[in-house]
Amino acid sequence: MNKSNYEDVFYTPKFSSRSNIAVRRLSWFFNKPMTLTMDEIVEKLPNIVDAGKVCQSCKIKDKCKYCVFFIPNLPPDKQNKNVTTS
Repeated sequence: MNKSNYEDVFYTPKFSSRSNIAVRRLSWFFNKPMTLTMDEIVEKLPNIVDAGKVCQSCKIKDKCKYCVFFIPNLPPDKQNKNVTTS
């Protein structure tokens, strides 16, 4: 698969056993499926990790508006240089 095709495909890695066990237990606690629990975990990440730094290190420039780390009002010097908001 060449690089241009790769960027259009979502990569779904396998969880380690440790991560799987943790998410499964959180899912039971929240009384939700693991997929929805993972979505909630991902939605909380910008509160834990510096979203501007994540954005600056991004390698896929055409998915920004869908990303939880994308902050439209972030100053341009903090935003990924290749972000398109349209």
